[in-house]
Amino acid sequence: MDVIHMPWLDRTLTVLASCDPTLIGTCGKVIDESRRTITILNGEQQRILAKDVIRFQIDGEPPIDGRRVCQRPEDRINRSRRA
Repeated sequence: MDVIHMPWLDRTLTVLASCDPTLIGTCGKVIDESRRTITILNGEQQRILAKDVIRFQIDGEPPIDGRRVCQRPEDRINRSRRA
């Protein structure tokens, strides 16, 4: 199953690209997800990342363009694959 259609909580996220260069390389455990943001725990610090400005990877899986997953997590998980 494609990582886009799986829950991301408690998985490791790594930011590969962003229009904000300070976010590139940010890595942490996903602790929350909303329609437009992902919250990660990086050491002791929580970081809230806007989905639509990052390209990221979950547990070393293929990269994900955040603009493609800007919906509620429950909608993203239940959405069928598009051709």
